[in-house]
Amino acid sequence: MNFLWDLYWPVITAAVVIGVVAGRIGFRKDKAVGREAYKRKRSLTVLIATAAVLIIAWVWHGPVGTGERFARSTEQFTRKVLDDWEMAPVQAAVVRSPLKRSLVLSGPADSFQRSELVRILNDVPGVGEVHWADSGSGFALPLLLEVELAALISFGLGLLLAYLLELRRRYNAQWSW
Repeated sequence: MNFLWDLYWPVITAAVVIGVVAGRIGFRKDKAVGREAYKRKRSLTVLIATAAVLIIAWVWHGPVGTGERFARSTEQFTRKVLDDWEMAPVQAAVVRSPLKRSLVLSGPADSFQRSELVRILNDVPGVGEVHWADSGSGFALPLLLEVELAALISFGLGLLLAYLLELRRRYNAQWSW
């Protein structure tokens, strides 16, 4: 499971579509308006569309509950893995303040079990980091920030596509058949 695509494909798709639409509006030159008005229109269009993409990503992650759904499904899958490896006393929880793709393990285990559980649970889909509660954790971006960055990258791809389409339209405008 690629968690970013499985859970956040509507955000990524919406960001590309918004990028294409904003680019088509923002990059279209009107002969009647001046250069400054064109730049202002383009900047305002891209700014409003960027804000819309960020708000959509936040709403999908938070109020719609996709972030919590990810945490719940990851914990359930991790519980099954721990039960399969007969490590029932060990507990695994997703870091929730802020929500990250990190698992925190706690419970009785010797040093070999601790290192092997970290290795095994690193393969759980969507988990970026596994550490024990009594050891230091590494750096992990909050899930909301990861989603916002993915949405902005998708928005940029949509803008690039709109720009290329506008260049093609301008180039073909010189031909009058």
